[in-house]
Amino acid sequence: MAVKIRLQRHGKKNFAFFHIVVADSRSPRDGRFIEQIGSYNPNTNPATIVLDSERALAWLNVGAQPSLVCRRILSYEGVLLRKHLNGGIAKGALTQEQADAKWNAWKAQRDAKISSKVEGLEKAAEAKVKAAVAEERKVNEARAEELAKKAEKLAKKQAAEAAGATEEAAETPAEAPAEKA
Repeated sequence: MAVKIRLQRHGKKNFAFFHIVVADSRSPRDGRFIEQIGSYNPNTNPATIVLDSERALAWLNVGAQPSLVCRRILSYEGVLLRKHLNGGIAKGALTQEQADAKWNAWKAQRDAKISSKVEGLEKAAEAKVKAAVAEERKVNEARAEELAKKAEKLAKKQAAEAAGATEEAAETPAEAPAEKA
């Protein structure tokens, strides 16, 4: 029986997430599987990967073949590196301490890379919010200037009308006695 480590699709249309499963290669994509060893959600940034690396390593050691995407996921999580290091230990090229030191160095580097990406995304989001606030502030200042100009024009117009009404009131009493006569 040929055993594959592959993805099993779940979720709704245009919003898929995947289970990482060990299955017979003849079974359908979303059908029967032997064991579920993790999940993969590409909808988050960075993608969320939950993987039981010990079980994945055990399946790789007994001959399970990962699909292309699962191979990338296993590599990203360090399962393939661990398998490689265990092969070196079995051949006598490495000791367990050397293999653990290489593994820990790789893990620290990977964690630093992930945390820098998350920080970069957070900074980019903050910069985007600041830019949006600044743009909104500019728009509000422009609107306030327009309203101030309109209010000034209205005040001038009302002052002119009031001055015109005062002139008419002053002219009306002088003309009124002439009209009575």
